[in-house]
Amino acid sequence: MAAAGPDTTHRANRRRATLQVTVDLVIMTIRDDALHVLLVERGNTPHQGRLALPGGFLRDRESLPDAARRELMEETSLDAGRLHLEQLGTYSEPDRDPRGRVVTVAYLAIAPSLPAPVAGTDARHARWEPVDLVTATPAQLAFDHDEILRAGLERVRGKLEYTTLATALCGETFTVGELRRVYETVWATTLDPRNFNRKVTGTEGFVVPTGQKRQPATGRPAAVYRRGPATVLYPPMLRTRITTGSD
Repeated sequence: MAAAGPDTTHRANRRRATLQVTVDLVIMTIRDDALHVLLVERGNTPHQGRLALPGGFLRDRESLPDAARRELMEETSLDAGRLHLEQLGTYSEPDRDPRGRVVTVAYLAIAPSLPAPVAGTDARHARWEPVDLVTATPAQLAFDHDEILRAGLERVRGKLEYTTLATALCGETFTVGELRRVYETVWATTLDPRNFNRKVTGTEGFVVPTGQKRQPATGRPAAVYRRGPATVLYPPMLRTRITTGSD
């Protein structure tokens, strides 16, 4: 029998190589006045014992959005319909996963006051971690999850400027001061209260007054709002202008 040539070997290797697809979730919420991300401690190889974003392999006859919603339910016991969920990006570096050719599609999920997490089937523990502490330590997470987390953080920070995404981190009703604290937490800065109030209440459809007031711990009662129908902010809520109090 003739020996296999280079072309034959190449074709055989291509048949043996199986492309697998996973979904990974950047799940963020605000806890104790800090932006937190959900991480799991991997219970299986590879990267056993390392922290990672929750996620899993795409199942047969399952769409990517369905897989993201399933993983979200498994990790937080939350229906995706109760929070903001959007596709973040695709990560396909050939050596990103030591198990073989694995492409992952990352999703961003945010909601207010998410509950204590539940570890999935391949994780030993799941917990909320402050985003700033995780991103301050290079290569802390398994796979390329540090890169995915940074992308998720920048997506949230950027979208707060030109969309109404910040209301997804508030409860059903909120004061302008509570909404401002969302911006300050995500942007890691201090905003001018009067200028912020003027921008929020002056942007059509951003927030809708409920006619109620809430008594804060100190100060006068504050008007209560709910999220409005607008999804895009125009003009945008630029970080530098709101921080400095410029008009």
